[in-house]
Amino acid sequence: MSDRAPPETLDLSGEVCPYTFVRAKLRLEELPLGAELHILVDHAPAAENVPRSLAAEGQEVVSVAPEGARWRIVAIKRSEPHLMAKRRFDAMKSG
Repeated sequence: MSDRAPPETLDLSGEVCPYTFVRAKLRLEELPLGAELHILVDHAPAAENVPRSLAAEGQEVVSVAPEGARWRIVAIKRSEPHLMAKRRFDAMKSG
């Protein structure tokens, strides 16, 4: 039996770039290392931009597959956010 949590799905239908990437990135940051996130997008540029940007952030992009009028991006969290970026974000939230 696997102790890995079932994959989570983040439905970003109706969202456009750059919000699709920002929301996917923030959700991955909340998940533990090794967690799998399925991201659904219906904005064609997001099907290219989200995987590219997540990979640049050190996350693993397993697949990008069309599903009718949208795409399913499967990503696995492989890195934690950079400490300085996290501190700036936390400061903005509290400030």
